[in-house]
Amino acid sequence: MSAQVLVPIALFGSVAYVIKLLIDARMRVLLLRAGSSDELLRSILEGEATQRRYASLRSGITLLALAFGFALIQVFGWSDITPGAIAVLAGAFGVGNLAYFAMTNRK
Repeated sequence: MSAQVLVPIALFGSVAYVIKLLIDARMRVLLLRAGSSDELLRSILEGEATQRRYASLRSGITLLALAFGFALIQVFGWSDITPGAIAVLAGAFGVGNLAYFAMTNRK
């Protein structure tokens, strides 16, 4: 991928992430100013921490499954983009998401 394509994509992603962070911070400030109870604020922050942990778990499992899919493609010696190679990657992505779903439903 050339820099002419990668830089605008990275810039857009960074700007979107910063906007999300600013909105989240502003929401927290508004909740503090509104005089909400400490229990409500604590539960909101704990919920956000749990969501971040689950997001990390989901990303990790999905990326691990995709890595397995790429390794499988390498083992079979496929060097061209074929429907079979795409099916292996899509299947690995699906297996990763199903594994995440199974792990989170056990709790």
